[in-house]
Amino acid sequence: MVFGKTESVCPVCLSRLPAQLRSERDGVYMDKSCPEHGSFSALVWEGDMRSYLQWSKRNSAVEAPVSGKTVERGCPYDCGLCEEHKTKGCCVLLELTQRCNLRCPVCFAAAGEASAAELSLEQIAAQYDYLTEHGGPFNIQLSGGEPTVRDDLPDIIRLGREKGFGFFQLNTNGLRLAGESGYAAELKAAGLSTVFLQFDGLDDAVYQTLRGRPLFVEKERAIDNCAAAGLGVVLVPVIAAGVNEDQIGPILRYAISRMPAVRGVHFQPLSYFGRCSLARPQRPVTIPRMLRLMEEQTDGLLHAADFTGGGAENPYCSFHASYRKRADGSLRPLPQRTENGCCCVSSDDSREAVAAQWSGEAESFAEDGELLETAFLDAFLEQARRSTFAVSGMVFQDAWNLDLKRLRRCYICELDPRYGMVPFCAYNLTNAEGRALYR
Repeated sequence: MVFGKTESVCPVCLSRLPAQLRSERDGVYMDKSCPEHGSFSALVWEGDMRSYLQWSKRNSAVEAPVSGKTVERGCPYDCGLCEEHKTKGCCVLLELTQRCNLRCPVCFAAAGEASAAELSLEQIAAQYDYLTEHGGPFNIQLSGGEPTVRDDLPDIIRLGREKGFGFFQLNTNGLRLAGESGYAAELKAAGLSTVFLQFDGLDDAVYQTLRGRPLFVEKERAIDNCAAAGLGVVLVPVIAAGVNEDQIGPILRYAISRMPAVRGVHFQPLSYFGRCSLARPQRPVTIPRMLRLMEEQTDGLLHAADFTGGGAENPYCSFHASYRKRADGSLRPLPQRTENGCCCVSSDDSREAVAAQWSGEAESFAEDGELLETAFLDAFLEQARRSTFAVSGMVFQDAWNLDLKRLRRCYICELDPRYGMVPFCAYNLTNAEGRALYR
């Protein structure tokens, strides 16, 4: 049964195509047809049409991008952001290098293959200024490649702080954090807020498949070093069908055992773009499957009903829930705080929520540098924060399931000097042969 219409692209030539949503007994599919390359069908939701429609929060708020680009060819070709985009952005990725100390078989950035020169501090300062002029300050994700291969990473963070940016997230494989004593403390002192740590499971066979070598020992050591420095960590598992779906529950239980150093888990079901050596399955990991597996593999410690879709972004892009850890180790789901079932309905809401949940230890200093005595209320609030655990996920789109309605609400952008702020799924989009639209 066809129940919805949207637009997408051809997975071969990336031409814009009309698409329709079709409900079957085993899920919701996106269908489209290219005059040159034929018809394509992709599973986008495991569940019936009713459950698909119930997931939507119907957020129709529009936050026009600041100084949006004039529309010429239309979505997804004019991103940067264009005037037709529906949000002004929340998080912006700065790709500091294309170098990497791993060569992951599933790297969306194809790190290590490009030979482009790295941006200088002066050029990065210009990027910060561009963001300020286009709706900032945004939450900044320091990315790559592997950003820790740059020895001036602390200087980049300090520079951003001086420019007025208040939240810095490091997207990292953790190798330098694990291997270099004092590095985590150096980054925290520079102003780093949190570490987004690549963490695909508790089994080295998973790392061998997704990252090309065993890594679990290094992951644990990185967490230990961040904990010692008071630097918050979010575990970021890429979940690939047939590879590590059985690791979802163990990852969650491990993360809970490492609180408060570990602030939460942010799942990313594998998207088939960039340097992805795994064949795209007929049934990739969807939001309903993630929620079901979380509930099953934690024996009901988390429940699918605890979760809701995004509010500021398109609801089909993400899922999230927050919990309070009780003294007996059980989790109490925290209530959603707005009418649409989500705490975030604008880009500014999202910036604040991410910064509050994922940052590490907060310290208050007097003018002479001495720690201030914490009042009883402050202590209570800090304890509440330290016992809060966030579980979320982002379902990025590829050329097979790209929905331009979703893309127009994207609030995670990549900053590229050639184009401006490009939505993540457009910037990393590649066709079936790996040809990129923007990269």
